[in-house]
Amino acid sequence: MEAWYFTEMPYPHLPPMDAMSTMRVSLPVRHFDPKIGADLYNRYLDEYMIADEAGLNLLVNEHHQTATCLDVAAPLSLAILARQTGKGRICILGNPIANRGDPVRIAEEMAMVDCISRGRLEVGFVRGVPYEIFAANTNPTRTVERLWEGIDIVQKAWTSHDEPFNFEGAFTHRRAINVWPRPYQTPHPPIWTTGSSDFAAVRRAAARGFVFATFLQPHAKVRALFDAYRSAYQLNGQPGGGGTAFMPLVYVADTESAAEAGMKELLWYMQAKTEVQYRNPPGYANVETNVQGLKGAFAGRTDAMRAQGLEFQREQGVVMYGTPDQVAAQIKRFYDLVGGFDHLLMMMQAGFLDHKRTVANIDLFARECYPQVRGLARTKPIEAKAAAE
Repeated sequence: MEAWYFTEMPYPHLPPMDAMSTMRVSLPVRHFDPKIGADLYNRYLDEYMIADEAGLNLLVNEHHQTATCLDVAAPLSLAILARQTGKGRICILGNPIANRGDPVRIAEEMAMVDCISRGRLEVGFVRGVPYEIFAANTNPTRTVERLWEGIDIVQKAWTSHDEPFNFEGAFTHRRAINVWPRPYQTPHPPIWTTGSSDFAAVRRAAARGFVFATFLQPHAKVRALFDAYRSAYQLNGQPGGGGTAFMPLVYVADTESAAEAGMKELLWYMQAKTEVQYRNPPGYANVETNVQGLKGAFAGRTDAMRAQGLEFQREQGVVMYGTPDQVAAQIKRFYDLVGGFDHLLMMMQAGFLDHKRTVANIDLFARECYPQVRGLARTKPIEAKAAAE
């Protein structure tokens, strides 16, 4: 199992939560102090470098018009880490290709980062969360199509070495695509995608050998997603697919009480407010998914789930905290409950969790917890009978 350090680079210095209608989309930028922001950017990058030195891989993402994530251009932070780190893998999860106008530019950026890092890059492509439809001013009904067409263009651009090619798609029309540079890795960096409810997308990712990642979901939902992935790659003759990944909030400390205190700091992320009109723009989810949602199928990340007690969330695997032995046991339990997985994506910093405690979290996990779970096998194949169903 591979472990990845992650933070969304939050800006927590805000008015009281009950005085704000939302933390996303429409929060006035007057609440951002550039001097504080500059300190935070440099601090967060330092912590990524510390995680790399400790033996963890590094994960970055981007979001827009939100105080939960100052990393508004993940390729920029990715490029910095490609140059300033040298041990672990680096992953962007991901490029919001459905909300960007030019997939070819993304192919170029990622090839450049792969070369700078000397082949340590893993490239994720994401559709973009619902509230970012408003920030990007895109059509929510076409984002799935744009995502997969964009991935097709990037893969072809990375692997076409002899002459320019043209591409005529539903959204992109290019007469001569000839990307310089080419990626350091052959044929290209590993590709990741994400999801939480679209099982067709899970199977599509598996059939193409991509890594599939999901975040902050209860173990029963994760099991269903990962079983769909395993079933698809077996039916398509894949030996193991690209793999599966899960992200919980993680805090490790010398005592359980100290770990619980740290986890309560991390929960700032899950308490961030988004006004209801931004959560599911018309056309973003298909009719079947909306019907399932009304029936409570996606309870893992709803307000109801977040209102449950901390111990309930730990039982579900959404949060993992405690001493190194306790966290290792929680990871192993979750691994068994979901049928195995390959990548543990750990949000280890959020909200007001300061530099000292963030570094302590990284260090203790890397030294005393990671050795206990690193040897867990790759995603376990499901039985042939189940794969055929």
